[in-house]
Amino acid sequence: MRKIIAALNLTIDGFCDHTAGIPDAEMHQHYTDLLNQADVILYGRTTFELMKFWQAYIEKPSGEKAMVEFAQAIDNIHKIVFSTTMKNVDWESASLANQTIEQVISELKQQSGGPILIGSRSLILQLTNLNLIDEYQLCIHPVVIGNGLPLFDKIKERTVFKLLNIKIFASGAVIHYYRQL
Repeated sequence: MRKIIAALNLTIDGFCDHTAGIPDAEMHQHYTDLLNQADVILYGRTTFELMKFWQAYIEKPSGEKAMVEFAQAIDNIHKIVFSTTMKNVDWESASLANQTIEQVISELKQQSGGPILIGSRSLILQLTNLNLIDEYQLCIHPVVIGNGLPLFDKIKERTVFKLLNIKIFASGAVIHYYRQL
């Protein structure tokens, strides 16, 4: 069965914000490798719209190798978007979900292929409550923003995790790899 991996960026004060981190070439390479191992990533509307930055970046790249490679990886991977308000996704490698998250996960797990990535806070919350995530990769950036959306504010019951590994970046960001017990 395919592994479901939740990958998300957090600030040191616990808020989810993809724009607050301190991305560098090393971090872009890490996420490029993760995307290249997977076949699909699931997004909610808000994160998907944020990631569309990379769609435009492909057309006018900066020339920074790590960013160009990350943009290509995010452009190539199939994206399934969960939204009740969007009518289309306007990205060739993306599609709107027409089933519940549980149904999509069930179907994807039956297929062969690489890991299934979850890249949105809202989807991580839903799947955590359903105990459907195999691995959490939470990247804590050394920055405090003071407010925002906490990752686990809508968990139905106490949830215990086991630390599997850590990865430390030169920037001071640390990825904590967890499994839900």
